[in-house]
Amino acid sequence: MKNITLYRPVGLKELELIIENDFKAFPPRLDWQPIFYPVMNEDYAIEIALKWNTIDEFSGYCGFVTAFVMSSDFIEKYEVQNVGNKIHNELWVPSKELEEFNKNIQDKIYVTKTFLGKQFVPKVTSVVDGIIKRTEIK
Repeated sequence: MKNITLYRPVGLKELELIIENDFKAFPPRLDWQPIFYPVMNEDYAIEIALKWNTIDEFSGYCGFVTAFVMSSDFIEKYEVQNVGNKIHNELWVPSKELEEFNKNIQDKIYVTKTFLGKQFVPKVTSVVDGIIKRTEIK
């Protein structure tokens, strides 16, 4: 069985919910979010975290790139969707399947990069503060 690393750009609130889940699960989608979409490469996740999350009030004007490992056997049921140029590949996981998806994450979700927008105001917990200090791109 082969493992694959997937990525998910998240804002501050989603990161706080991941921390509450002990880095073992992504939070349920909101009513208006029918799809959970992890991306297939870190460059794409960086692009979203930097260009979208850092200017978005709902994201807390910051973006975090999370990474996690899954079995390729499990994720093969989700067709890779290309939504732009050659690096814009993601999986579309229906929100109703997120609980099962979370159960198949191996080990823990971890943060690889942090991007803080100009309007970011620190409102951090000690865990988030440590993540920012360890992963912030200056």
